Amino acid sequence: MTLSINPTLALPLSFNSTSSSSFPVFSSTLEVSVFPSFGRRPVCLSCKQVHFPQLVQAKRSKRRPSVAAFSDNNMAITEVNEEKEEQGPPVSEETEGISKPRRIVLFVEPSPFAYVSGYKNRFQNFIKHLREMGDEVMVVTTHEGVPREFYGAKLIGSRSFPCPWYQKVPLSLALSPRIILEVARFNPDIIHASSPGIMVFGALIIAKLLCVPIVMSYHTHVPVYIPRYTFSWLVKPMWMIIKFLHRAADLTLVPSVAIGRDLQAYRVTAANKIRLWNKGVDSESFHPRFCNHEMRLRLSNGEPDKPLIVHVGRLGVEKSLDFLKRIMDRLPDVRIAFIGDGPYREELEKMFSGMPAVFTGTLQGEELSQAYASGDVFVMPSESETLGLVVLEAMASGIPVVAARAGGIPDIIPTDKEGKTGFLYNPRDIEDCLSKLEPLLSNQELRKTIGRAAREETEKYGWRAATRKIRNEQYNAAIWFWRKKRAQLLRPFHWLIRRIFRSPEVNHG
Repeated sequence: MTLSINPTLALPLSFNSTSSSSFPVFSSTLEVSVFPSFGRRPVCLSCKQVHFPQLVQAKRSKRRPSVAAFSDNNMAITEVNEEKEEQGPPVSEETEGISKPRRIVLFVEPSPFAYVSGYKNRFQNFIKHLREMGDEVMVVTTHEGVPREFYGAKLIGSRSFPCPWYQKVPLSLALSPRIILEVARFNPDIIHASSPGIMVFGALIIAKLLCVPIVMSYHTHVPVYIPRYTFSWLVKPMWMIIKFLHRAADLTLVPSVAIGRDLQAYRVTAANKIRLWNKGVDSESFHPRFCNHEMRLRLSNGEPDKPLIVHVGRLGVEKSLDFLKRIMDRLPDVRIAFIGDGPYREELEKMFSGMPAVFTGTLQGEELSQAYASGDVFVMPSESETLGLVVLEAMASGIPVVAARAGGIPDIIPTDKEGKTGFLYNPRDIEDCLSKLEPLLSNQELRKTIGRAAREETEKYGWRAATRKIRNEQYNAAIWFWRKKRAQLLRPFHWLIRRIFRSPEVNHG
């Protein structure tokens, strides 16, 4: 039996039955189209051959435990389960096609227009491509640095306050009457909120008030950061908060397979509700052609002929940047440049005092592109990256990467690509790191070979394709789960109504 709901917001709900039994109850086709006057979306029902013996057997059989399967090849996170209905909506070529335009509200904290972070480019490119695909987009974010509009998307700033442990990160609940009214007037088809944070609570409340599906995308691995900024005993309560949020969501997006495994290991939500937000990089903005002699002079403090290590990113204690000090102690002829800013910068500058190190602060636009392309090797010691978009940007810029084998970085440089598109070392293992780093710094031809291969690899990843997958497949899945949950909640009321308004019995006597 196939039941399909044909509006743009739905995926087909399939219960496919193939049985060796030779006695189906019926073998006819019934098609019913209902166009209610009060609804704006038509519903089409299509019924085909049903084998009741198999359906009854399937209902009576006990469910086997589900197994989470994380596939690197097709970049999808799925759940292997005996019952297809529990896996979520079936994916076919038709469901992966172009969905009709939707009205989408994004709750993003902190602002992707002011706060420099790993997801800044992700959300800016996401908004841009959603608009190009015809969707109406509203963005609710923290008020600082919010432009009036972005590629035609409507932007709303919410009053914010600084994070108690990280003053440069603005937070906001985004639950004022003004914002609720703005979102209600926009009449969204789906709400998408960044997580974890404070604003995600406001997004969840508004989604429930308006009865709208909600997707949460997980961008910051806060439980890993907590011991470095505050009390370790807060880790367990934080996991409880994350569970509460994501179990209330209709779908969870993660930036890497490794983070998906972590969420599944802590039973944050059902495995079949965790999906991968495919990686992407702007390979035009980050390109080897931006290599610039003046920038290299600046980064090397006037010694451009010396080997140059670059690191780009937020300067936070959780990034394990003290490890770079240990590296530089072993490489006296090498220069290092830190591009970025953060709460750990002052301490780092003291740590590298008297050493050949340059701190540029935050660079943007073409200056940032030049900084990437003008280095010799990019080193990423962080063990807590949910993905590590700066690694992709360095690879797109044509310079080899040496990074810790941790977090989401192995998604970018998988085992079969190690030594070809980049190098990974065991976290905190100085000897392992130097064994990968020293040959690159001393051999220009090796640097060029790895840099070219890295560039070719990143050309496969575009933000447009990642956006298309979310809007045409993953948003559809979220809406499918939302409708299923709503139907389950309403089932007792439907049963009660059928009991009260039971059809009169017909007497054939």
